[in-house]
Amino acid sequence: MTSASFRSRFAPRRLAWLSALAPASFAGLAAPAAAQEPAWQACAAQAAPAARLACYDAWARRQPPAAAPVSPVTPAWTVPGAAAQPASPASPAAAPAAAAGTTPPPEPPPVGLELPAQAAGPGAPTARCGTAKSELARTWDLETATGCGVLGIRLYRPLQLGLVTADTVNRQPTSDNPANQVGFQPYRNTETRIQLSVRTKIAEGLLTERGPLRDSLWFAYTQQSYWQLFTPALSRPFRSTDHEPEVIYIHPFAVPAVRGWTLRYGGLGLVHQSNGQSLPRSRSWNRVYLMAGADTAAGTTLQARLWRRLREDGASDDNPGISDYIGRAELVAGWRTDTGRTLSLTLRNTLRDQSRGSAKVEWMMPVDSAEQPGEFGRLRLHASLFSGYGDTLLDYNRRRTVFSVGVSLVDW
Repeated sequence: MTSASFRSRFAPRRLAWLSALAPASFAGLAAPAAAQEPAWQACAAQAAPAARLACYDAWARRQPPAAAPVSPVTPAWTVPGAAAQPASPASPAAAPAAAAGTTPPPEPPPVGLELPAQAAGPGAPTARCGTAKSELARTWDLETATGCGVLGIRLYRPLQLGLVTADTVNRQPTSDNPANQVGFQPYRNTETRIQLSVRTKIAEGLLTERGPLRDSLWFAYTQQSYWQLFTPALSRPFRSTDHEPEVIYIHPFAVPAVRGWTLRYGGLGLVHQSNGQSLPRSRSWNRVYLMAGADTAAGTTLQARLWRRLREDGASDDNPGISDYIGRAELVAGWRTDTGRTLSLTLRNTLRDQSRGSAKVEWMMPVDSAEQPGEFGRLRLHASLFSGYGDTLLDYNRRRTVFSVGVSLVDW
């Protein structure tokens, strides 16, 4: 290899290696660059390759150590007197700003931390638990975004305390079963009624998984008691107490129907109702039912149930033919005003004998006004009128007309 070809191939690589050892600008050399150039130029003039390499090595050993490299992201010369700072791995935008000689802007806070878990992320809904616009969607947690989770205790039917008067009272309950004949008791027509009703969602997303609408499984319990508060001669007994546990499955639909109605849900349930008494006062029955609900944007609701009694042995049946009195179907219509007042109508029918069944009208109004809501926002004053069969299980085969006024708690 000739001296010229060696210089053309080897010298540039050797110079690149020397540049890596020394500062990029050679500003840190002990002597000026012009005074040191003849040393390495003398090495390049060596004809023998071995002598040329030895000359370069000797020259490199005489050079001072390389200075610590300055950060390429935030060089010290961009801000006078500032020390070199390493680049932040979380701030990739800092490098262009530092190169331009300006202070990088602060990073924005993480997105979504101030929102509920179900609302985090772009485009996710910001709705909260129980804020669905539809009355039935709120009642049954039909929407995933506004659901309230499982195992929380909620109201089912209103909690009520009322003063009751009736055209008649069942002083000697009877049944078509001879074992259920009750002795006479001098009850009064005026009494008080207490209703407790709660429910909890025990599972959700059984069939709908993670869609915008979700199904749910509920357990509910309702207790209604008639208390002879104004009969001291009988030591003010509870004339009747009915217990009603049930299991309910709800499936959402949100199917638009005619004239502004939307079919919101369908469901099925299993219910046991009993007064918890021994013979001869015992009354009980078991039913399975289908149900559905629809509403409008104005807050009008319509809910229907159709049930079938589970067969029992005739000898142990406390109330034979109860379906022919209380009914086999129920229709509930509800109206709500902007001020929170509600009106509901409940109709029960035997689907066989039109003279039986029952009808109930109930009116509720908030204790607080809509303009000045206070601490009693969920408390209502109510008035109701019932006429027909089945006001209680003891009265399943006795027609009564009952008027009640009192207070109701519709939510908590």
